[in-house]
Amino acid sequence: MSVLEILQAGPGVTVQDDGRPGYMALGLSRGGAADRQALAEGAALLRQPVGTALELAGFGGRFRGDTPCRIALTGAPMRATLAGAPLALNASHALPAGAVLEIGGALAGVYGYLTVGGGVDLPEDLGARSAHLNAGLGRLLEAGDRLPLGPDTGRETGLTLDPVDRFGGGVLRVLPSLQTEMFPEETRARFVEERFTRDSRGNRMGIRLKPEGEGYGLTEGQSIVSEVITPGDIQIPGDGAPYVLLYECQTTGGYPRIGTVIPADLPRVAQAAPGAELRFRFVSRAEALEAEAAFRRGLESIPVRPLVRDPADMPDLLSYELIDGVTAGEEPT
Repeated sequence: MSVLEILQAGPGVTVQDDGRPGYMALGLSRGGAADRQALAEGAALLRQPVGTALELAGFGGRFRGDTPCRIALTGAPMRATLAGAPLALNASHALPAGAVLEIGGALAGVYGYLTVGGGVDLPEDLGARSAHLNAGLGRLLEAGDRLPLGPDTGRETGLTLDPVDRFGGGVLRVLPSLQTEMFPEETRARFVEERFTRDSRGNRMGIRLKPEGEGYGLTEGQSIVSEVITPGDIQIPGDGAPYVLLYECQTTGGYPRIGTVIPADLPRVAQAAPGAELRFRFVSRAEALEAEAAFRRGLESIPVRPLVRDPADMPDLLSYELIDGVTAGEEPT
């Protein structure tokens, strides 16, 4: 069995997949990759089904395979080198046996992803391999870990794609929530006019936003009966600063919600680094459903193309099929 060895790991490296849907009634949120777009992009670059990837929160690490394997780098842009030579991001590459892959800190965004051909073949727990730290499933990876890899039936590398722009904040589409009407009309109007700054406080559960002006706390009804909450909900705690929940959030809560970010825009939330500006725009249910359908179609058909590289920057040159379709010039019999 092939193994990916971790020589050095950043403080937030975990194995992630598409999470565990269907357990909210039992108190377990879905979890899974913070940026599902990046998870799908890694699979597309390796021409394999969406499975597992290493999620690199803010910083990558150093990795080495004991046999030749294929890799793809997606998500937040991070400096990466293979045997000291730079690697293109949003692309697939061959990782020779024993060669050291080094991935540095995020240049923009938060979460980078390292996908390996065949995926990480860990035992499933409740139907998934992803770490859900708040639920005690899986753990942070560290130096010395050796991850078993699944069989890789593909061989193609040297592919690239144009990533969806989601690493610098932007506008988030929002649906009304159960408590939206509890907020005065002038408060809701200010909510969609104001620019918010992503606070340094945040993790896979959610991120805190700092408003330009005063907070959004209610004079009445600030505490409500605890009820079901979902990723994307925008809670308003006592200090009035919005908190946008992500896939590893709790499943019930008692803070009022001014709205809910639609799932198609959650990758933009997750990839908003501290200091990034975010704004909100309320949309209709029809617009949200159309956006979700388009998002899902996009994940299923991500266009990839050959990556043009300088041979001088390719330490794994012999692993590429440089010439294809060459014959002896004879007609087939």
